[in-house]
Amino acid sequence: MGKRRVPDLYRAPFPLYSIKVDPTTGLVITAGGGGASKTGIKNAVHFLDLRLVGEHQYSASLLHSHDTDTRATMNMAVGNGVIAAGQDGTCCLMKFKHCSQREEGKDAAKGAGNRVQQGNARRRAGKGDKGGQDEAAGSGDMSDMKDETACISVTGLAEVQSDLNPQDPLQKVVRFSPDLGLLLTGGTDGHIRVWEFPSLKKKFDFKAHEGEIEDLDLSPGNKHLVSIGRDFSCSVWSGNQLAMGLKWLETMPQIAEKTYRYMACRFGKLEDQKDALRLYTVQIPHKRDRKPPPCYLTKWNGKSFLPMLTASCGTEVISSLAVSDSGTFLGLGTVTGSVAIYIAFSLQKLYYVQESHGIVVTDLAFLPDSLKGKNIKGNNETAMLSVAVDSRCQVHAVPNRRSFSIWLVLSLCGLVVMGLVLLLQYLFPGFI
Repeated sequence: MGKRRVPDLYRAPFPLYSIKVDPTTGLVITAGGGGASKTGIKNAVHFLDLRLVGEHQYSASLLHSHDTDTRATMNMAVGNGVIAAGQDGTCCLMKFKHCSQREEGKDAAKGAGNRVQQGNARRRAGKGDKGGQDEAAGSGDMSDMKDETACISVTGLAEVQSDLNPQDPLQKVVRFSPDLGLLLTGGTDGHIRVWEFPSLKKKFDFKAHEGEIEDLDLSPGNKHLVSIGRDFSCSVWSGNQLAMGLKWLETMPQIAEKTYRYMACRFGKLEDQKDALRLYTVQIPHKRDRKPPPCYLTKWNGKSFLPMLTASCGTEVISSLAVSDSGTFLGLGTVTGSVAIYIAFSLQKLYYVQESHGIVVTDLAFLPDSLKGKNIKGNNETAMLSVAVDSRCQVHAVPNRRSFSIWLVLSLCGLVVMGLVLLLQYLFPGFI
């Protein structure tokens, strides 16, 4: 642990705000930009090809860059070949498709010419385009990267107004429901809006918080919606009806009211218990002191919403939270660029790199166990992607910890016991 350098997996020509992994296509999708300001910084969604190099390292190459005009994507959700991108006060839905070179040739022969295609060979990590702006940096040997034509098609589907703040509308969070039947958004006007997907028929639109919504998540089965606002509250909803408000301070009575606010929330399953569910929340100080107080992680029962465990997670202010698909690991990013991985069961820190990024970590995404049927974790216990305003994308891998066979351990214990018996028999004849 401590300060060490993590090689950049990829570097974009603009600030990165969101990253997602699509297990169906195996694509890593990251997005960001400079917004509407006339600084020359582009706004785009980048599609990356991620590969395992050896047992522990990764490389990435840019397959396609989709320009988003004057709007930067600040947050996004990915599901069933669709990207829901938060751009200013709207949620822009885009359909994407990844096809092989052979499939692209067949479609071209049929005359389907509306596909957006990367004309040059796949960019190798560490190389840019002709303008020197798109860069990709791999963490391992890139000699095995195939030189083939990439074909990504991106089609705009629809846009919905997801925030109606009259001064500065901004969508702050977007989620697909676990069954992909609903699309949920929250923004600076404090409203949660829920659409049926893919019809985009609005199902709910209700005032959930006074002020901005920071985060929200939906439980499996769409039973409970949890939302977090800057008004110090974390609320549990059943449909558009408030079911309860969570009180993490019940586990920390020594902390005064309104000295902390909720920052993020995520549901997570338990690997060995099919029907069990956990909710994880992050609490950060409302105001910063000269001596920074710690931030906290809280684990809740995901059905009764009773607090189970609260643990300090350091004095760096947390900026992002992720939960692995198995529910085994939690990922944290900070405003100072640090990245950490925690064990979900005990809330103990497993991995930490101080100031891995140069500035605030904006999003995290754990790699699934496999991508397109191929092992992507290698000889790692887990691996997580991080992006930040410094335009860098990094991968943080935790190698498998060494373990011993239970039979070997029992055999060693038996030998130790036998040795002690023989020693006692030698020192004290007639002991046995």
